Amino acid sequence: MTSSRRHHLKSLMLQIAASWIEQETKDITAAKEAYMAENCPTPDLSQDQAALIEMCKKLHQAIDKIDEDRYDSEAKVAKTDKEIEELKLKVKELGGVKKPALKKVRMSADAMLQALLGGKHKVTMDLRANLKQVKKEVKEEAAEGVGDWRKNIEDKADRKKMFETS
Repeated sequence: MTSSRRHHLKSLMLQIAASWIEQETKDITAAKEAYMAENCPTPDLSQDQAALIEMCKKLHQAIDKIDEDRYDSEAKVAKTDKEIEELKLKVKELGGVKKPALKKVRMSADAMLQALLGGKHKVTMDLRANLKQVKKEVKEEAAEGVGDWRKNIEDKADRKKMFETS
């Protein structure tokens, strides 16, 4: 698609959208006027002054009542919002603090002590130097049993002959 064709299609879409928006605003104003005509009839101003003053008082009382209701509902909304925030905080407290996954760190005992105690303390910990030295004892019995295998076979052959002759 060429750029001029694309530009033309884009401008057509914008024109259609603008006409839709105009139509929507006209529909909204018409709906408002119909609601006002249905629910709020035009006041009859042909009455005498005392009747007009009485009508104004009634309107002011209605406005005051509506303002009180609005204030009460706003107070209820504020109270529930506060309760919601408190409950959110309780949920967070009950959930506890999530600890991040720890990474494996290979560190020698000397480096760990230096990190804990700071650079001014010089502590060396050679764990291998503190280990006990154990010497292995050589078992002589095992060495005797290992011996020459030919002798063992000959001894067993002699035993076999013993059992066969009897």
